[in-house]
Amino acid sequence: MQISDLPYPDPGVPDARSGPRFLVWLGRGQIGGQLKSLAWGLVHFSGVAGLPYAVGLGVEAVVNRDGGRLLLVGALLALLGVAIGVGDAMLHRTAVTNWITAAARVQQLLARKTAELGSALTRRVAAGEVVAVSTGDVEKIGWFVEAVSRFLAAAFAVVIVCVGLLFYAPELGAVVAVGVPVVALAALPLLPRATRRADVQREKAGKATELAADTVAGLRVLRGIGGEELFLGRYREASQEVRRAAVRSARMWALIAAIQVLLPGALMITVVWYGSALVLDGRIEVGELVAAFSAVATLLYPLRHFEEIAMAYSFSRPSAQRAARVLSLTRTDPGGPDAPAAEGQPAGRAAAVRPPAPGGDLYDPQTGVLAPAGMFTAVVCGDPDLAGRLAERLGGHPMDDAAAEAGPSVLLGGVALDDLPLDTARTLVLVQDKDPVLLSGTLRELFDVPASGAVGAAEALEAAQCGDVLQALLQSAPDGVEDPMDARITERGRSLSGGQRQRLALARSLVTDPEVLVLDEPTSAVDSHTEARIAEGVAALRTGRTTVAMASSPLLLDRADRVVLVHEGKVAAVGAHRELLREEPLYRAVVTRETEDEQRLARLELNRLEEALTEIEESA
Repeated sequence: MQISDLPYPDPGVPDARSGPRFLVWLGRGQIGGQLKSLAWGLVHFSGVAGLPYAVGLGVEAVVNRDGGRLLLVGALLALLGVAIGVGDAMLHRTAVTNWITAAARVQQLLARKTAELGSALTRRVAAGEVVAVSTGDVEKIGWFVEAVSRFLAAAFAVVIVCVGLLFYAPELGAVVAVGVPVVALAALPLLPRATRRADVQREKAGKATELAADTVAGLRVLRGIGGEELFLGRYREASQEVRRAAVRSARMWALIAAIQVLLPGALMITVVWYGSALVLDGRIEVGELVAAFSAVATLLYPLRHFEEIAMAYSFSRPSAQRAARVLSLTRTDPGGPDAPAAEGQPAGRAAAVRPPAPGGDLYDPQTGVLAPAGMFTAVVCGDPDLAGRLAERLGGHPMDDAAAEAGPSVLLGGVALDDLPLDTARTLVLVQDKDPVLLSGTLRELFDVPASGAVGAAEALEAAQCGDVLQALLQSAPDGVEDPMDARITERGRSLSGGQRQRLALARSLVTDPEVLVLDEPTSAVDSHTEARIAEGVAALRTGRTTVAMASSPLLLDRADRVVLVHEGKVAAVGAHRELLREEPLYRAVVTRETEDEQRLARLELNRLEEALTEIEESA
């Protein structure tokens, strides 16, 4: 896989059982790139390993005044130089390619999982962790994949140098062969503590990122209530905790780096001192001492890759663990159709269930909610959280494993939505939650979504009462933009009010024209006059299509064909809005927000009125 071939047609099914397993799976998927990088690394480090012996041969040729041999040594040095230069350039090229392709694969996997889970993702994983995984953690995972081939080539060079010295100068070679493993492995006892400190730093950094993201998202609200300083103080405290954790982590890594400098220096001094004594005793030649000294000096370069691979693994392991945690999430229970497959097995998929025929009822066996085909059904819940969970459930993608295991799947036309492939289920049933997201771009791009084509953007905008929104976008657009569809929307629609964002999101949902549209409080941020017109527009535009609205507004409920009251997770009453308002005290309490005392007084007044009417009739 080359960079020009990205993105992957299919990033594959990851082994997300643990962080190390995920790293192994990622490496196995890049065997070709790793072998290329290793081959060029061997060329590069072979040249590095051959330099000490070439220098030693050159010194011996000078001492022996052998011109012919000196020319051969010069040619050998030139050849080694070419090998070092070309090998280094190609090693860097292939290693960076491995890093970029590995990072791209992880990002594609995360994007696919995000699309699969939808809004459920941030309810099950903190937003700051999602941001950390998709940015910094991806880079650290790629770093480890990149460093593996360099480390293997460096280890090969170290072995070649040590073995060569044992044959070239056995006495000095023995000293080097004993000292190099000590130098290479001396920092290993410190790595667990360094890794723990690095984990603490990343955990605190993730919390600070999450706090910053939440603060930015709610900045307008914070300004309205004067809470900016409070959240600024919280972020300042979180930032200082990150700084202190980073300093503690840096101290440990600085100690490891110092050991990697101190011990090779001590080995070099030992070799020079012992070798000088051997030369004075006439037991070795000066060229052999120079070769041994050059070998030890040269080993400092490949030994740095031992430290790099240790750091890369210690940083990438928790990053891979977090990525594996996100990638292991499923929209159903662990044994469900989308459960992660075992290593080497194809991904779990829904059973071969045929999609329901058009015109089927939407039914939830757990709560008893029934939305007849082609009708506008409103669902009233006293608990807003219950309404949100019910909306998610009706869409066939419950927001957590507990919700998925709580009961059987929602049925559409008698077919369980959880038995259908995810893309099919979402095509049939579209859920708009109470806090929809608007991506940055033009209004035309916002409405460029998969749709049946039966509803145009103009019709949807009119039904959602977006006329003032179009005018506002056109007024804020640069000169030359005459069509409001070409006006740009800022990130998450921050330049628009909450009601304007809500209406644009509703229009986008209407454009898709799904068989079943589930709306969670679609008019909670608009005034009553606009809400009444939206209710009429949605009811008219969705005529003959199944629509379910989680709502408690009388204006919206009055436009519904039928209203379902859900109390404590079960259907408590079904009927028309005015009928339920008259006959169901619980429904009246939820919709009108009357207290028990107010309901009792209303009943007393009604009884008195009925008694007065009876007396008038009797007297007549």
